[in-house]
Amino acid sequence: MTATAAEQNHVSPPSHPQRWLILGVICLAQLTVLLDNTVLNVAIPSLTRELDASTAEVQWMITAYSLVQSGLLLTAGSSADRYGRKKMLIAGLAVFGIGSLAAGLAQSSAQLIAARAGMGIGGALLLTTTLAVVVQIFDETERVRAIGIWATVGSLGVAVGPLIGGVMLDHFWWGAIFLINIPVAVLGLIAVAWLVPESGNAGDGRPDLLGALLSTIGMASLVYAIISGPERGWTSGQVLLTAVVGVIVLAGFVLWELRIPYPMLDMHFFRNQKFVGAVGGSILVAFGMGGSLFLLTQQLQFVLGYGPLEAGLRTAPLALSVVVLNLFGLGARLVPKLGTPLTIAAGMTMLAAGLAAVALLGGDGYGGMLLGLVVMGAGIALATPAMANAIMSAIPPEKAGVGAGVNGTLAEFGNGLGVAVLGAVLNARFASLVPAAVGAASLPVALAAAADDGERARISDAFASGLETSQLAGAVAVLAGGLLAAALLRRAERAESLRAESVEAGAEAAA
Repeated sequence: MTATAAEQNHVSPPSHPQRWLILGVICLAQLTVLLDNTVLNVAIPSLTRELDASTAEVQWMITAYSLVQSGLLLTAGSSADRYGRKKMLIAGLAVFGIGSLAAGLAQSSAQLIAARAGMGIGGALLLTTTLAVVVQIFDETERVRAIGIWATVGSLGVAVGPLIGGVMLDHFWWGAIFLINIPVAVLGLIAVAWLVPESGNAGDGRPDLLGALLSTIGMASLVYAIISGPERGWTSGQVLLTAVVGVIVLAGFVLWELRIPYPMLDMHFFRNQKFVGAVGGSILVAFGMGGSLFLLTQQLQFVLGYGPLEAGLRTAPLALSVVVLNLFGLGARLVPKLGTPLTIAAGMTMLAAGLAAVALLGGDGYGGMLLGLVVMGAGIALATPAMANAIMSAIPPEKAGVGAGVNGTLAEFGNGLGVAVLGAVLNARFASLVPAAVGAASLPVALAAAADDGERARISDAFASGLETSQLAGAVAVLAGGLLAAALLRRAERAESLRAESVEAGAEAAA
């Protein structure tokens, strides 16, 4: 294939001789960050009992981390570009380790919430800097495979987090799930200081402090509205207020970035169709995965009758199929043969087909759901590394940290959007079939309030129908968006090829 304009203008440095060892180190650090959220979910009963935590306090223990991390992703990426990615990676490990120590030794809910917010700062630095380092140390020939392995860590965290949490809580007190991060952080600090080369662009203008503040407030507000919407109600004053604040502040961020000479996020990137296509695809992959996991948990427990741990184990094939196929390098093998647009189109089509299989076959038993989960995993393994590579290759190497921040922000936003939109479709369908149950807070509450077995059966059937409708809606959105993203990427590649041919023709004529 003809080299893209971005590749011609920004020649990739040769691969680092110790690149695979470095990748292992940063993936271990990243795994610790991603495990922490899934492990904490298992510990909720222990935290409630031993810290005498209220439901609101438990929610803030989980939410504080997500809000701080999502709000700081762009700022963390920009700081890594400016002050040095190795320095920010070391800072992220140190902050995350200190936050883990404070969380493990916390004596009250307020202390644990504060510690979790501190861990979110470290998590934002780690998630953006690790991807930027991957782009830095691998050339184009190996980068898609390396990004695939990097992306695999997220799926591995989803798969093994509940199991590790269960084992730790069976043998130790709840604080151990945080203290186990400390030796990993220390080993990571030593390995990063020894192995990872420094890179950055310290002379690039003044720091964009106002841009950092606006992006942090705007993203945190928007993510909070998405997280709290399903529980508090989308029309509640608190949700609407934070959503409006988030939109207004992010609009101000865009206007500010367009005005200043050295923006944190160059808005002209969004004129690049390759970047826009990859951005849209990334949101929809996260939308499909986040929304489907939210629906699958309810389907397994409320429709098929599994307990919480059994339900968690039965969602693991989705994550495990992503892990196995990415480690095998499926996406990395197909991108050179099919090209990025076709690889993404194939992956998004498989993700949509898996969602449809879960919707149409999963209601009758776990066998049909298992097939859908494996197909979804294959689609994610194909599409995610190709899209992350497309985002990063559309951005100049000196802005790799910002590119990683954009990638991470999209994942956070897409996950929350998937839960919000598909949950709203589920509720709307459920309400249309059984209006009498609309006031119930959940399916169990509606079933408990039912007058007889016949009414309970109608409520259960209506809920199953709502799940099917919402999963099919997610499949349609993922398929349509994926094909559109692939079309934009294909169009961008053709435009870049024509420009490259024009430049070559001009050079030959001049010679």
